[in-house]
Amino acid sequence: MRIDATQFPFVWLQKTTLGDNQEKSLAEFEALIARNEPFVLLSSEGLDKEQPEHSPDEMKQMALWMKRHKSELKKYVKASIHIESNLTKRLVGKAFAVVYEKFWGYPMLITATEDEALALAQRLLEPALMKTGEF
Repeated sequence: MRIDATQFPFVWLQKTTLGDNQEKSLAEFEALIARNEPFVLLSSEGLDKEQPEHSPDEMKQMALWMKRHKSELKKYVKASIHIESNLTKRLVGKAFAVVYEKFWGYPMLITATEDEALALAQRLLEPALMKTGEF
């Protein structure tokens, strides 16, 4: 995955392409949670974009990384919001969201438009921004 944190606390994700380095992506994700500030992950690529196959070693590395950081992920990642214009795909995605949250420790939410995603992200972050005085 490619991470764009230039609009932090809105962090945009692009799905993995062949040749992306998983270790680098996990290190970038670790840097985000090391900020000790809440943020929201956003993806505008839809729910069915093909992902390259991960090797068993990559899958194991990701699962171990997630387990090491589960409490921080739950604390700082308010949600992963996916933008999907297709109603059928949104409905199918909601069923997968239950499994996703159990694995990652934070909710996966789905909106139809980028405007809806940004408004939802803002609502999720408001309590944290009010505590820090940034709101």
